[in-house]
Amino acid sequence: MFAVRSSLRSILAQRSAANARAGNRPGSSVSVSIGVYNHPTFPHTDSLMPTRPNILLITSDQQRADCYGFENPDIRTPHIDGLARDGTRFGACITPNLVCQPSRASILTGLLPLTHGVWDNGVDLDPKVGAGGFAGTLAAAGYATAFLGKAHFATKSTFAPTGTPECNKSQARYGPDWTGPYMGFQHVELCVLGHMHRTRALEDPPCGHYERWLVSRGNPGEAIERWKRDLGPSVGAAQTWHSALPAAWHSSSWIADRTIDFLSRQGGEQPFCAWASFPDPHHAFDCPEPWSRLYDPKSVRLPEHRRRDLERRPWWHKAVLEGKPQLADPTMYKFRAEGSRVPDQSDEQLAHMSANYYGMISHIDHNVGRMLEALDRYGFAGNTLVVYTTDHGELLGNHGLYLKHPIPYEDLLRIGMVVRGPGVAAGQVVREPTSTLDLAATFYDYSGVAPARALQSRSLRTLLEGGDETRPVAYSEWHVHPSRCGVGLKLRTVRTRTHKCTFELESGAGELYDLANDPQEMVNRFDDPAYAGVRRELHELMLARPGEFVQPLAEPIGMA
Repeated sequence: MFAVRSSLRSILAQRSAANARAGNRPGSSVSVSIGVYNHPTFPHTDSLMPTRPNILLITSDQQRADCYGFENPDIRTPHIDGLARDGTRFGACITPNLVCQPSRASILTGLLPLTHGVWDNGVDLDPKVGAGGFAGTLAAAGYATAFLGKAHFATKSTFAPTGTPECNKSQARYGPDWTGPYMGFQHVELCVLGHMHRTRALEDPPCGHYERWLVSRGNPGEAIERWKRDLGPSVGAAQTWHSALPAAWHSSSWIADRTIDFLSRQGGEQPFCAWASFPDPHHAFDCPEPWSRLYDPKSVRLPEHRRRDLERRPWWHKAVLEGKPQLADPTMYKFRAEGSRVPDQSDEQLAHMSANYYGMISHIDHNVGRMLEALDRYGFAGNTLVVYTTDHGELLGNHGLYLKHPIPYEDLLRIGMVVRGPGVAAGQVVREPTSTLDLAATFYDYSGVAPARALQSRSLRTLLEGGDETRPVAYSEWHVHPSRCGVGLKLRTVRTRTHKCTFELESGAGELYDLANDPQEMVNRFDDPAYAGVRRELHELMLARPGEFVQPLAEPIGMA
């Protein structure tokens, strides 16, 4: 409890000072126009010094924090493990949101979801807000910026054309020669669909640079036919098969190819900032050979607690698993009702699903190694800040759950993050609660560029360089739209070193876990009288969330 109280005192002091500067009453909710923030104090230089570090941000999609070799000896990620040995990894890093669009918008902008406005999938990031993120700001300060892979700042499956390059109904505006700008990135090559599903047909003509490239491989229709084909054996695991798609045609290979091509075209006269974004290991679990054979399902260790115990959990756990998505479009409804949920799996099926998921991660790691080798080959390695992380985790059978839901177990909330670069301490593990939200401020700090607005992001530089710094709390938040699972929720999560609490603001229900003594989150202490003091302090931490709330929140324009 002492750790919680210390966290509370620290964050309340910071919040009080911020409120005093802004003239806000404590606890007030402020309607905000995001484009008019004051500048915080960061070092700034107008000089285009070649000593400014390059930045290479590499992300996967839906990768658990324990699915790296440095946390799990059963997982083979030698290149990312090498980054961790040569740099610093964060053992208590969380995502600002449990699904793709809000969490990716937070990485780009340095703002929490209820401040940048992307409060659920299907809500697009305002292009003006996106352009004011780290990519646009660094580009204006002389960086060459590029995005290569899955962006998901905007919605693909929309009710009507939205005009973005990620919208499947707006592709007539974006031919194969279009390469940006987009959300502040000067050069863009997108993988829009990213993870294909058998219940979600590929458009014809397809949208996205990767998708257009893929369908041009081999004979007409060959690439998609080979992707769908299952080389077996199949045990009926949900959304899982040994894909016949050649690894050279896979999105992970393509993204590495395009990133290496971008690196090869940098002359060193100006620094670069590139975000390489892999769509895997997000479902469907369709790993190509030989990576799909790398892990023997018979040797896969399954979660200790892989049966649902909904009677011990808050009401919304059961509601989101059993509710019907509120979507009128039949195609979107079918995908939400079936593609985003998994029926109970047998142990054999879960083992095959897990083995395929691990293979996807090792395939990514192989391509990360290719990109790191290119940094060496072109002479950039010594002056490049390399970050590897993901957008959110994956339940993968723990607590009898799969994929992702508004259920913030550590499987989903905690994620891996590894950083290597000039001045970064080697072999260090940071245990302070941090967030991928903090990447934007970190990039500004290392580049010496002032952000375009006040941030909720905090630079990790002191921690990266081995300095002493206490991080009392990290935040995650999600207002869940009923189109997802039939129930609307307002979830706010606080994570300290020792505890985690999620509050559902509409009903007053919640869940509190003592992570120090119950790391597998088996006992919900939210209504336990012995934890009443801890709950109260965590509630005050939740209310002390920094920054303002954008109002009103935009309605979804489709389904992600």
